[in-house]
Amino acid sequence: MPEPLSDVLDRFRQGDLDAFESIFREHQRAVYGWILRMVRNTAAADDLTVETFWRIYRAHARFLPGRPFAPWARRIATRVALDWLRTQRPDAEFPVEAADLPAPLAADPGITAEIRRKTTQAFARLPPRLRLAAVLSLVEGQPHNEIAAALGISAGAVKLRVFRAVRLLRKELERQGMTP
Repeated sequence: MPEPLSDVLDRFRQGDLDAFESIFREHQRAVYGWILRMVRNTAAADDLTVETFWRIYRAHARFLPGRPFAPWARRIATRVALDWLRTQRPDAEFPVEAADLPAPLAADPGITAEIRRKTTQAFARLPPRLRLAAVLSLVEGQPHNEIAAALGISAGAVKLRVFRAVRLLRKELERQGMTP
């Protein structure tokens, strides 16, 4: 019979390596997915997932066992991703998939490639704090309260960051000759 989650989390807080391994196995896929949504780079997401769990392990004594683990892990993962995004050049690749575009645009490969290129450039030029909020809200469709918890800010602050990001994206796309 599997050990209750609260017992595993208690042992993790005390520094038990077996408990950490159990938590890693259970949450690794979700943390990787969360990071991938933010950085949109599979190789970086792999490395950042390892970095996230390293930070989680080092912070084990600060974890409060009565609280849920997943939001705490997402917040650490968000910080790791944000640190990585800050080190990237503004013109670094930020892939936008055809599935992220409206259906009529995604159907035409020529339009899709041009829109993808210009959208990629526009997103890459956003400040990292705004880019994270915009990607998680606009591209990934995450709820504002979940984004707020991960970023350690209020839902109102998330809405403001998304609003500012959209305004900057529009300006950048207009500068590139696109009418959003």
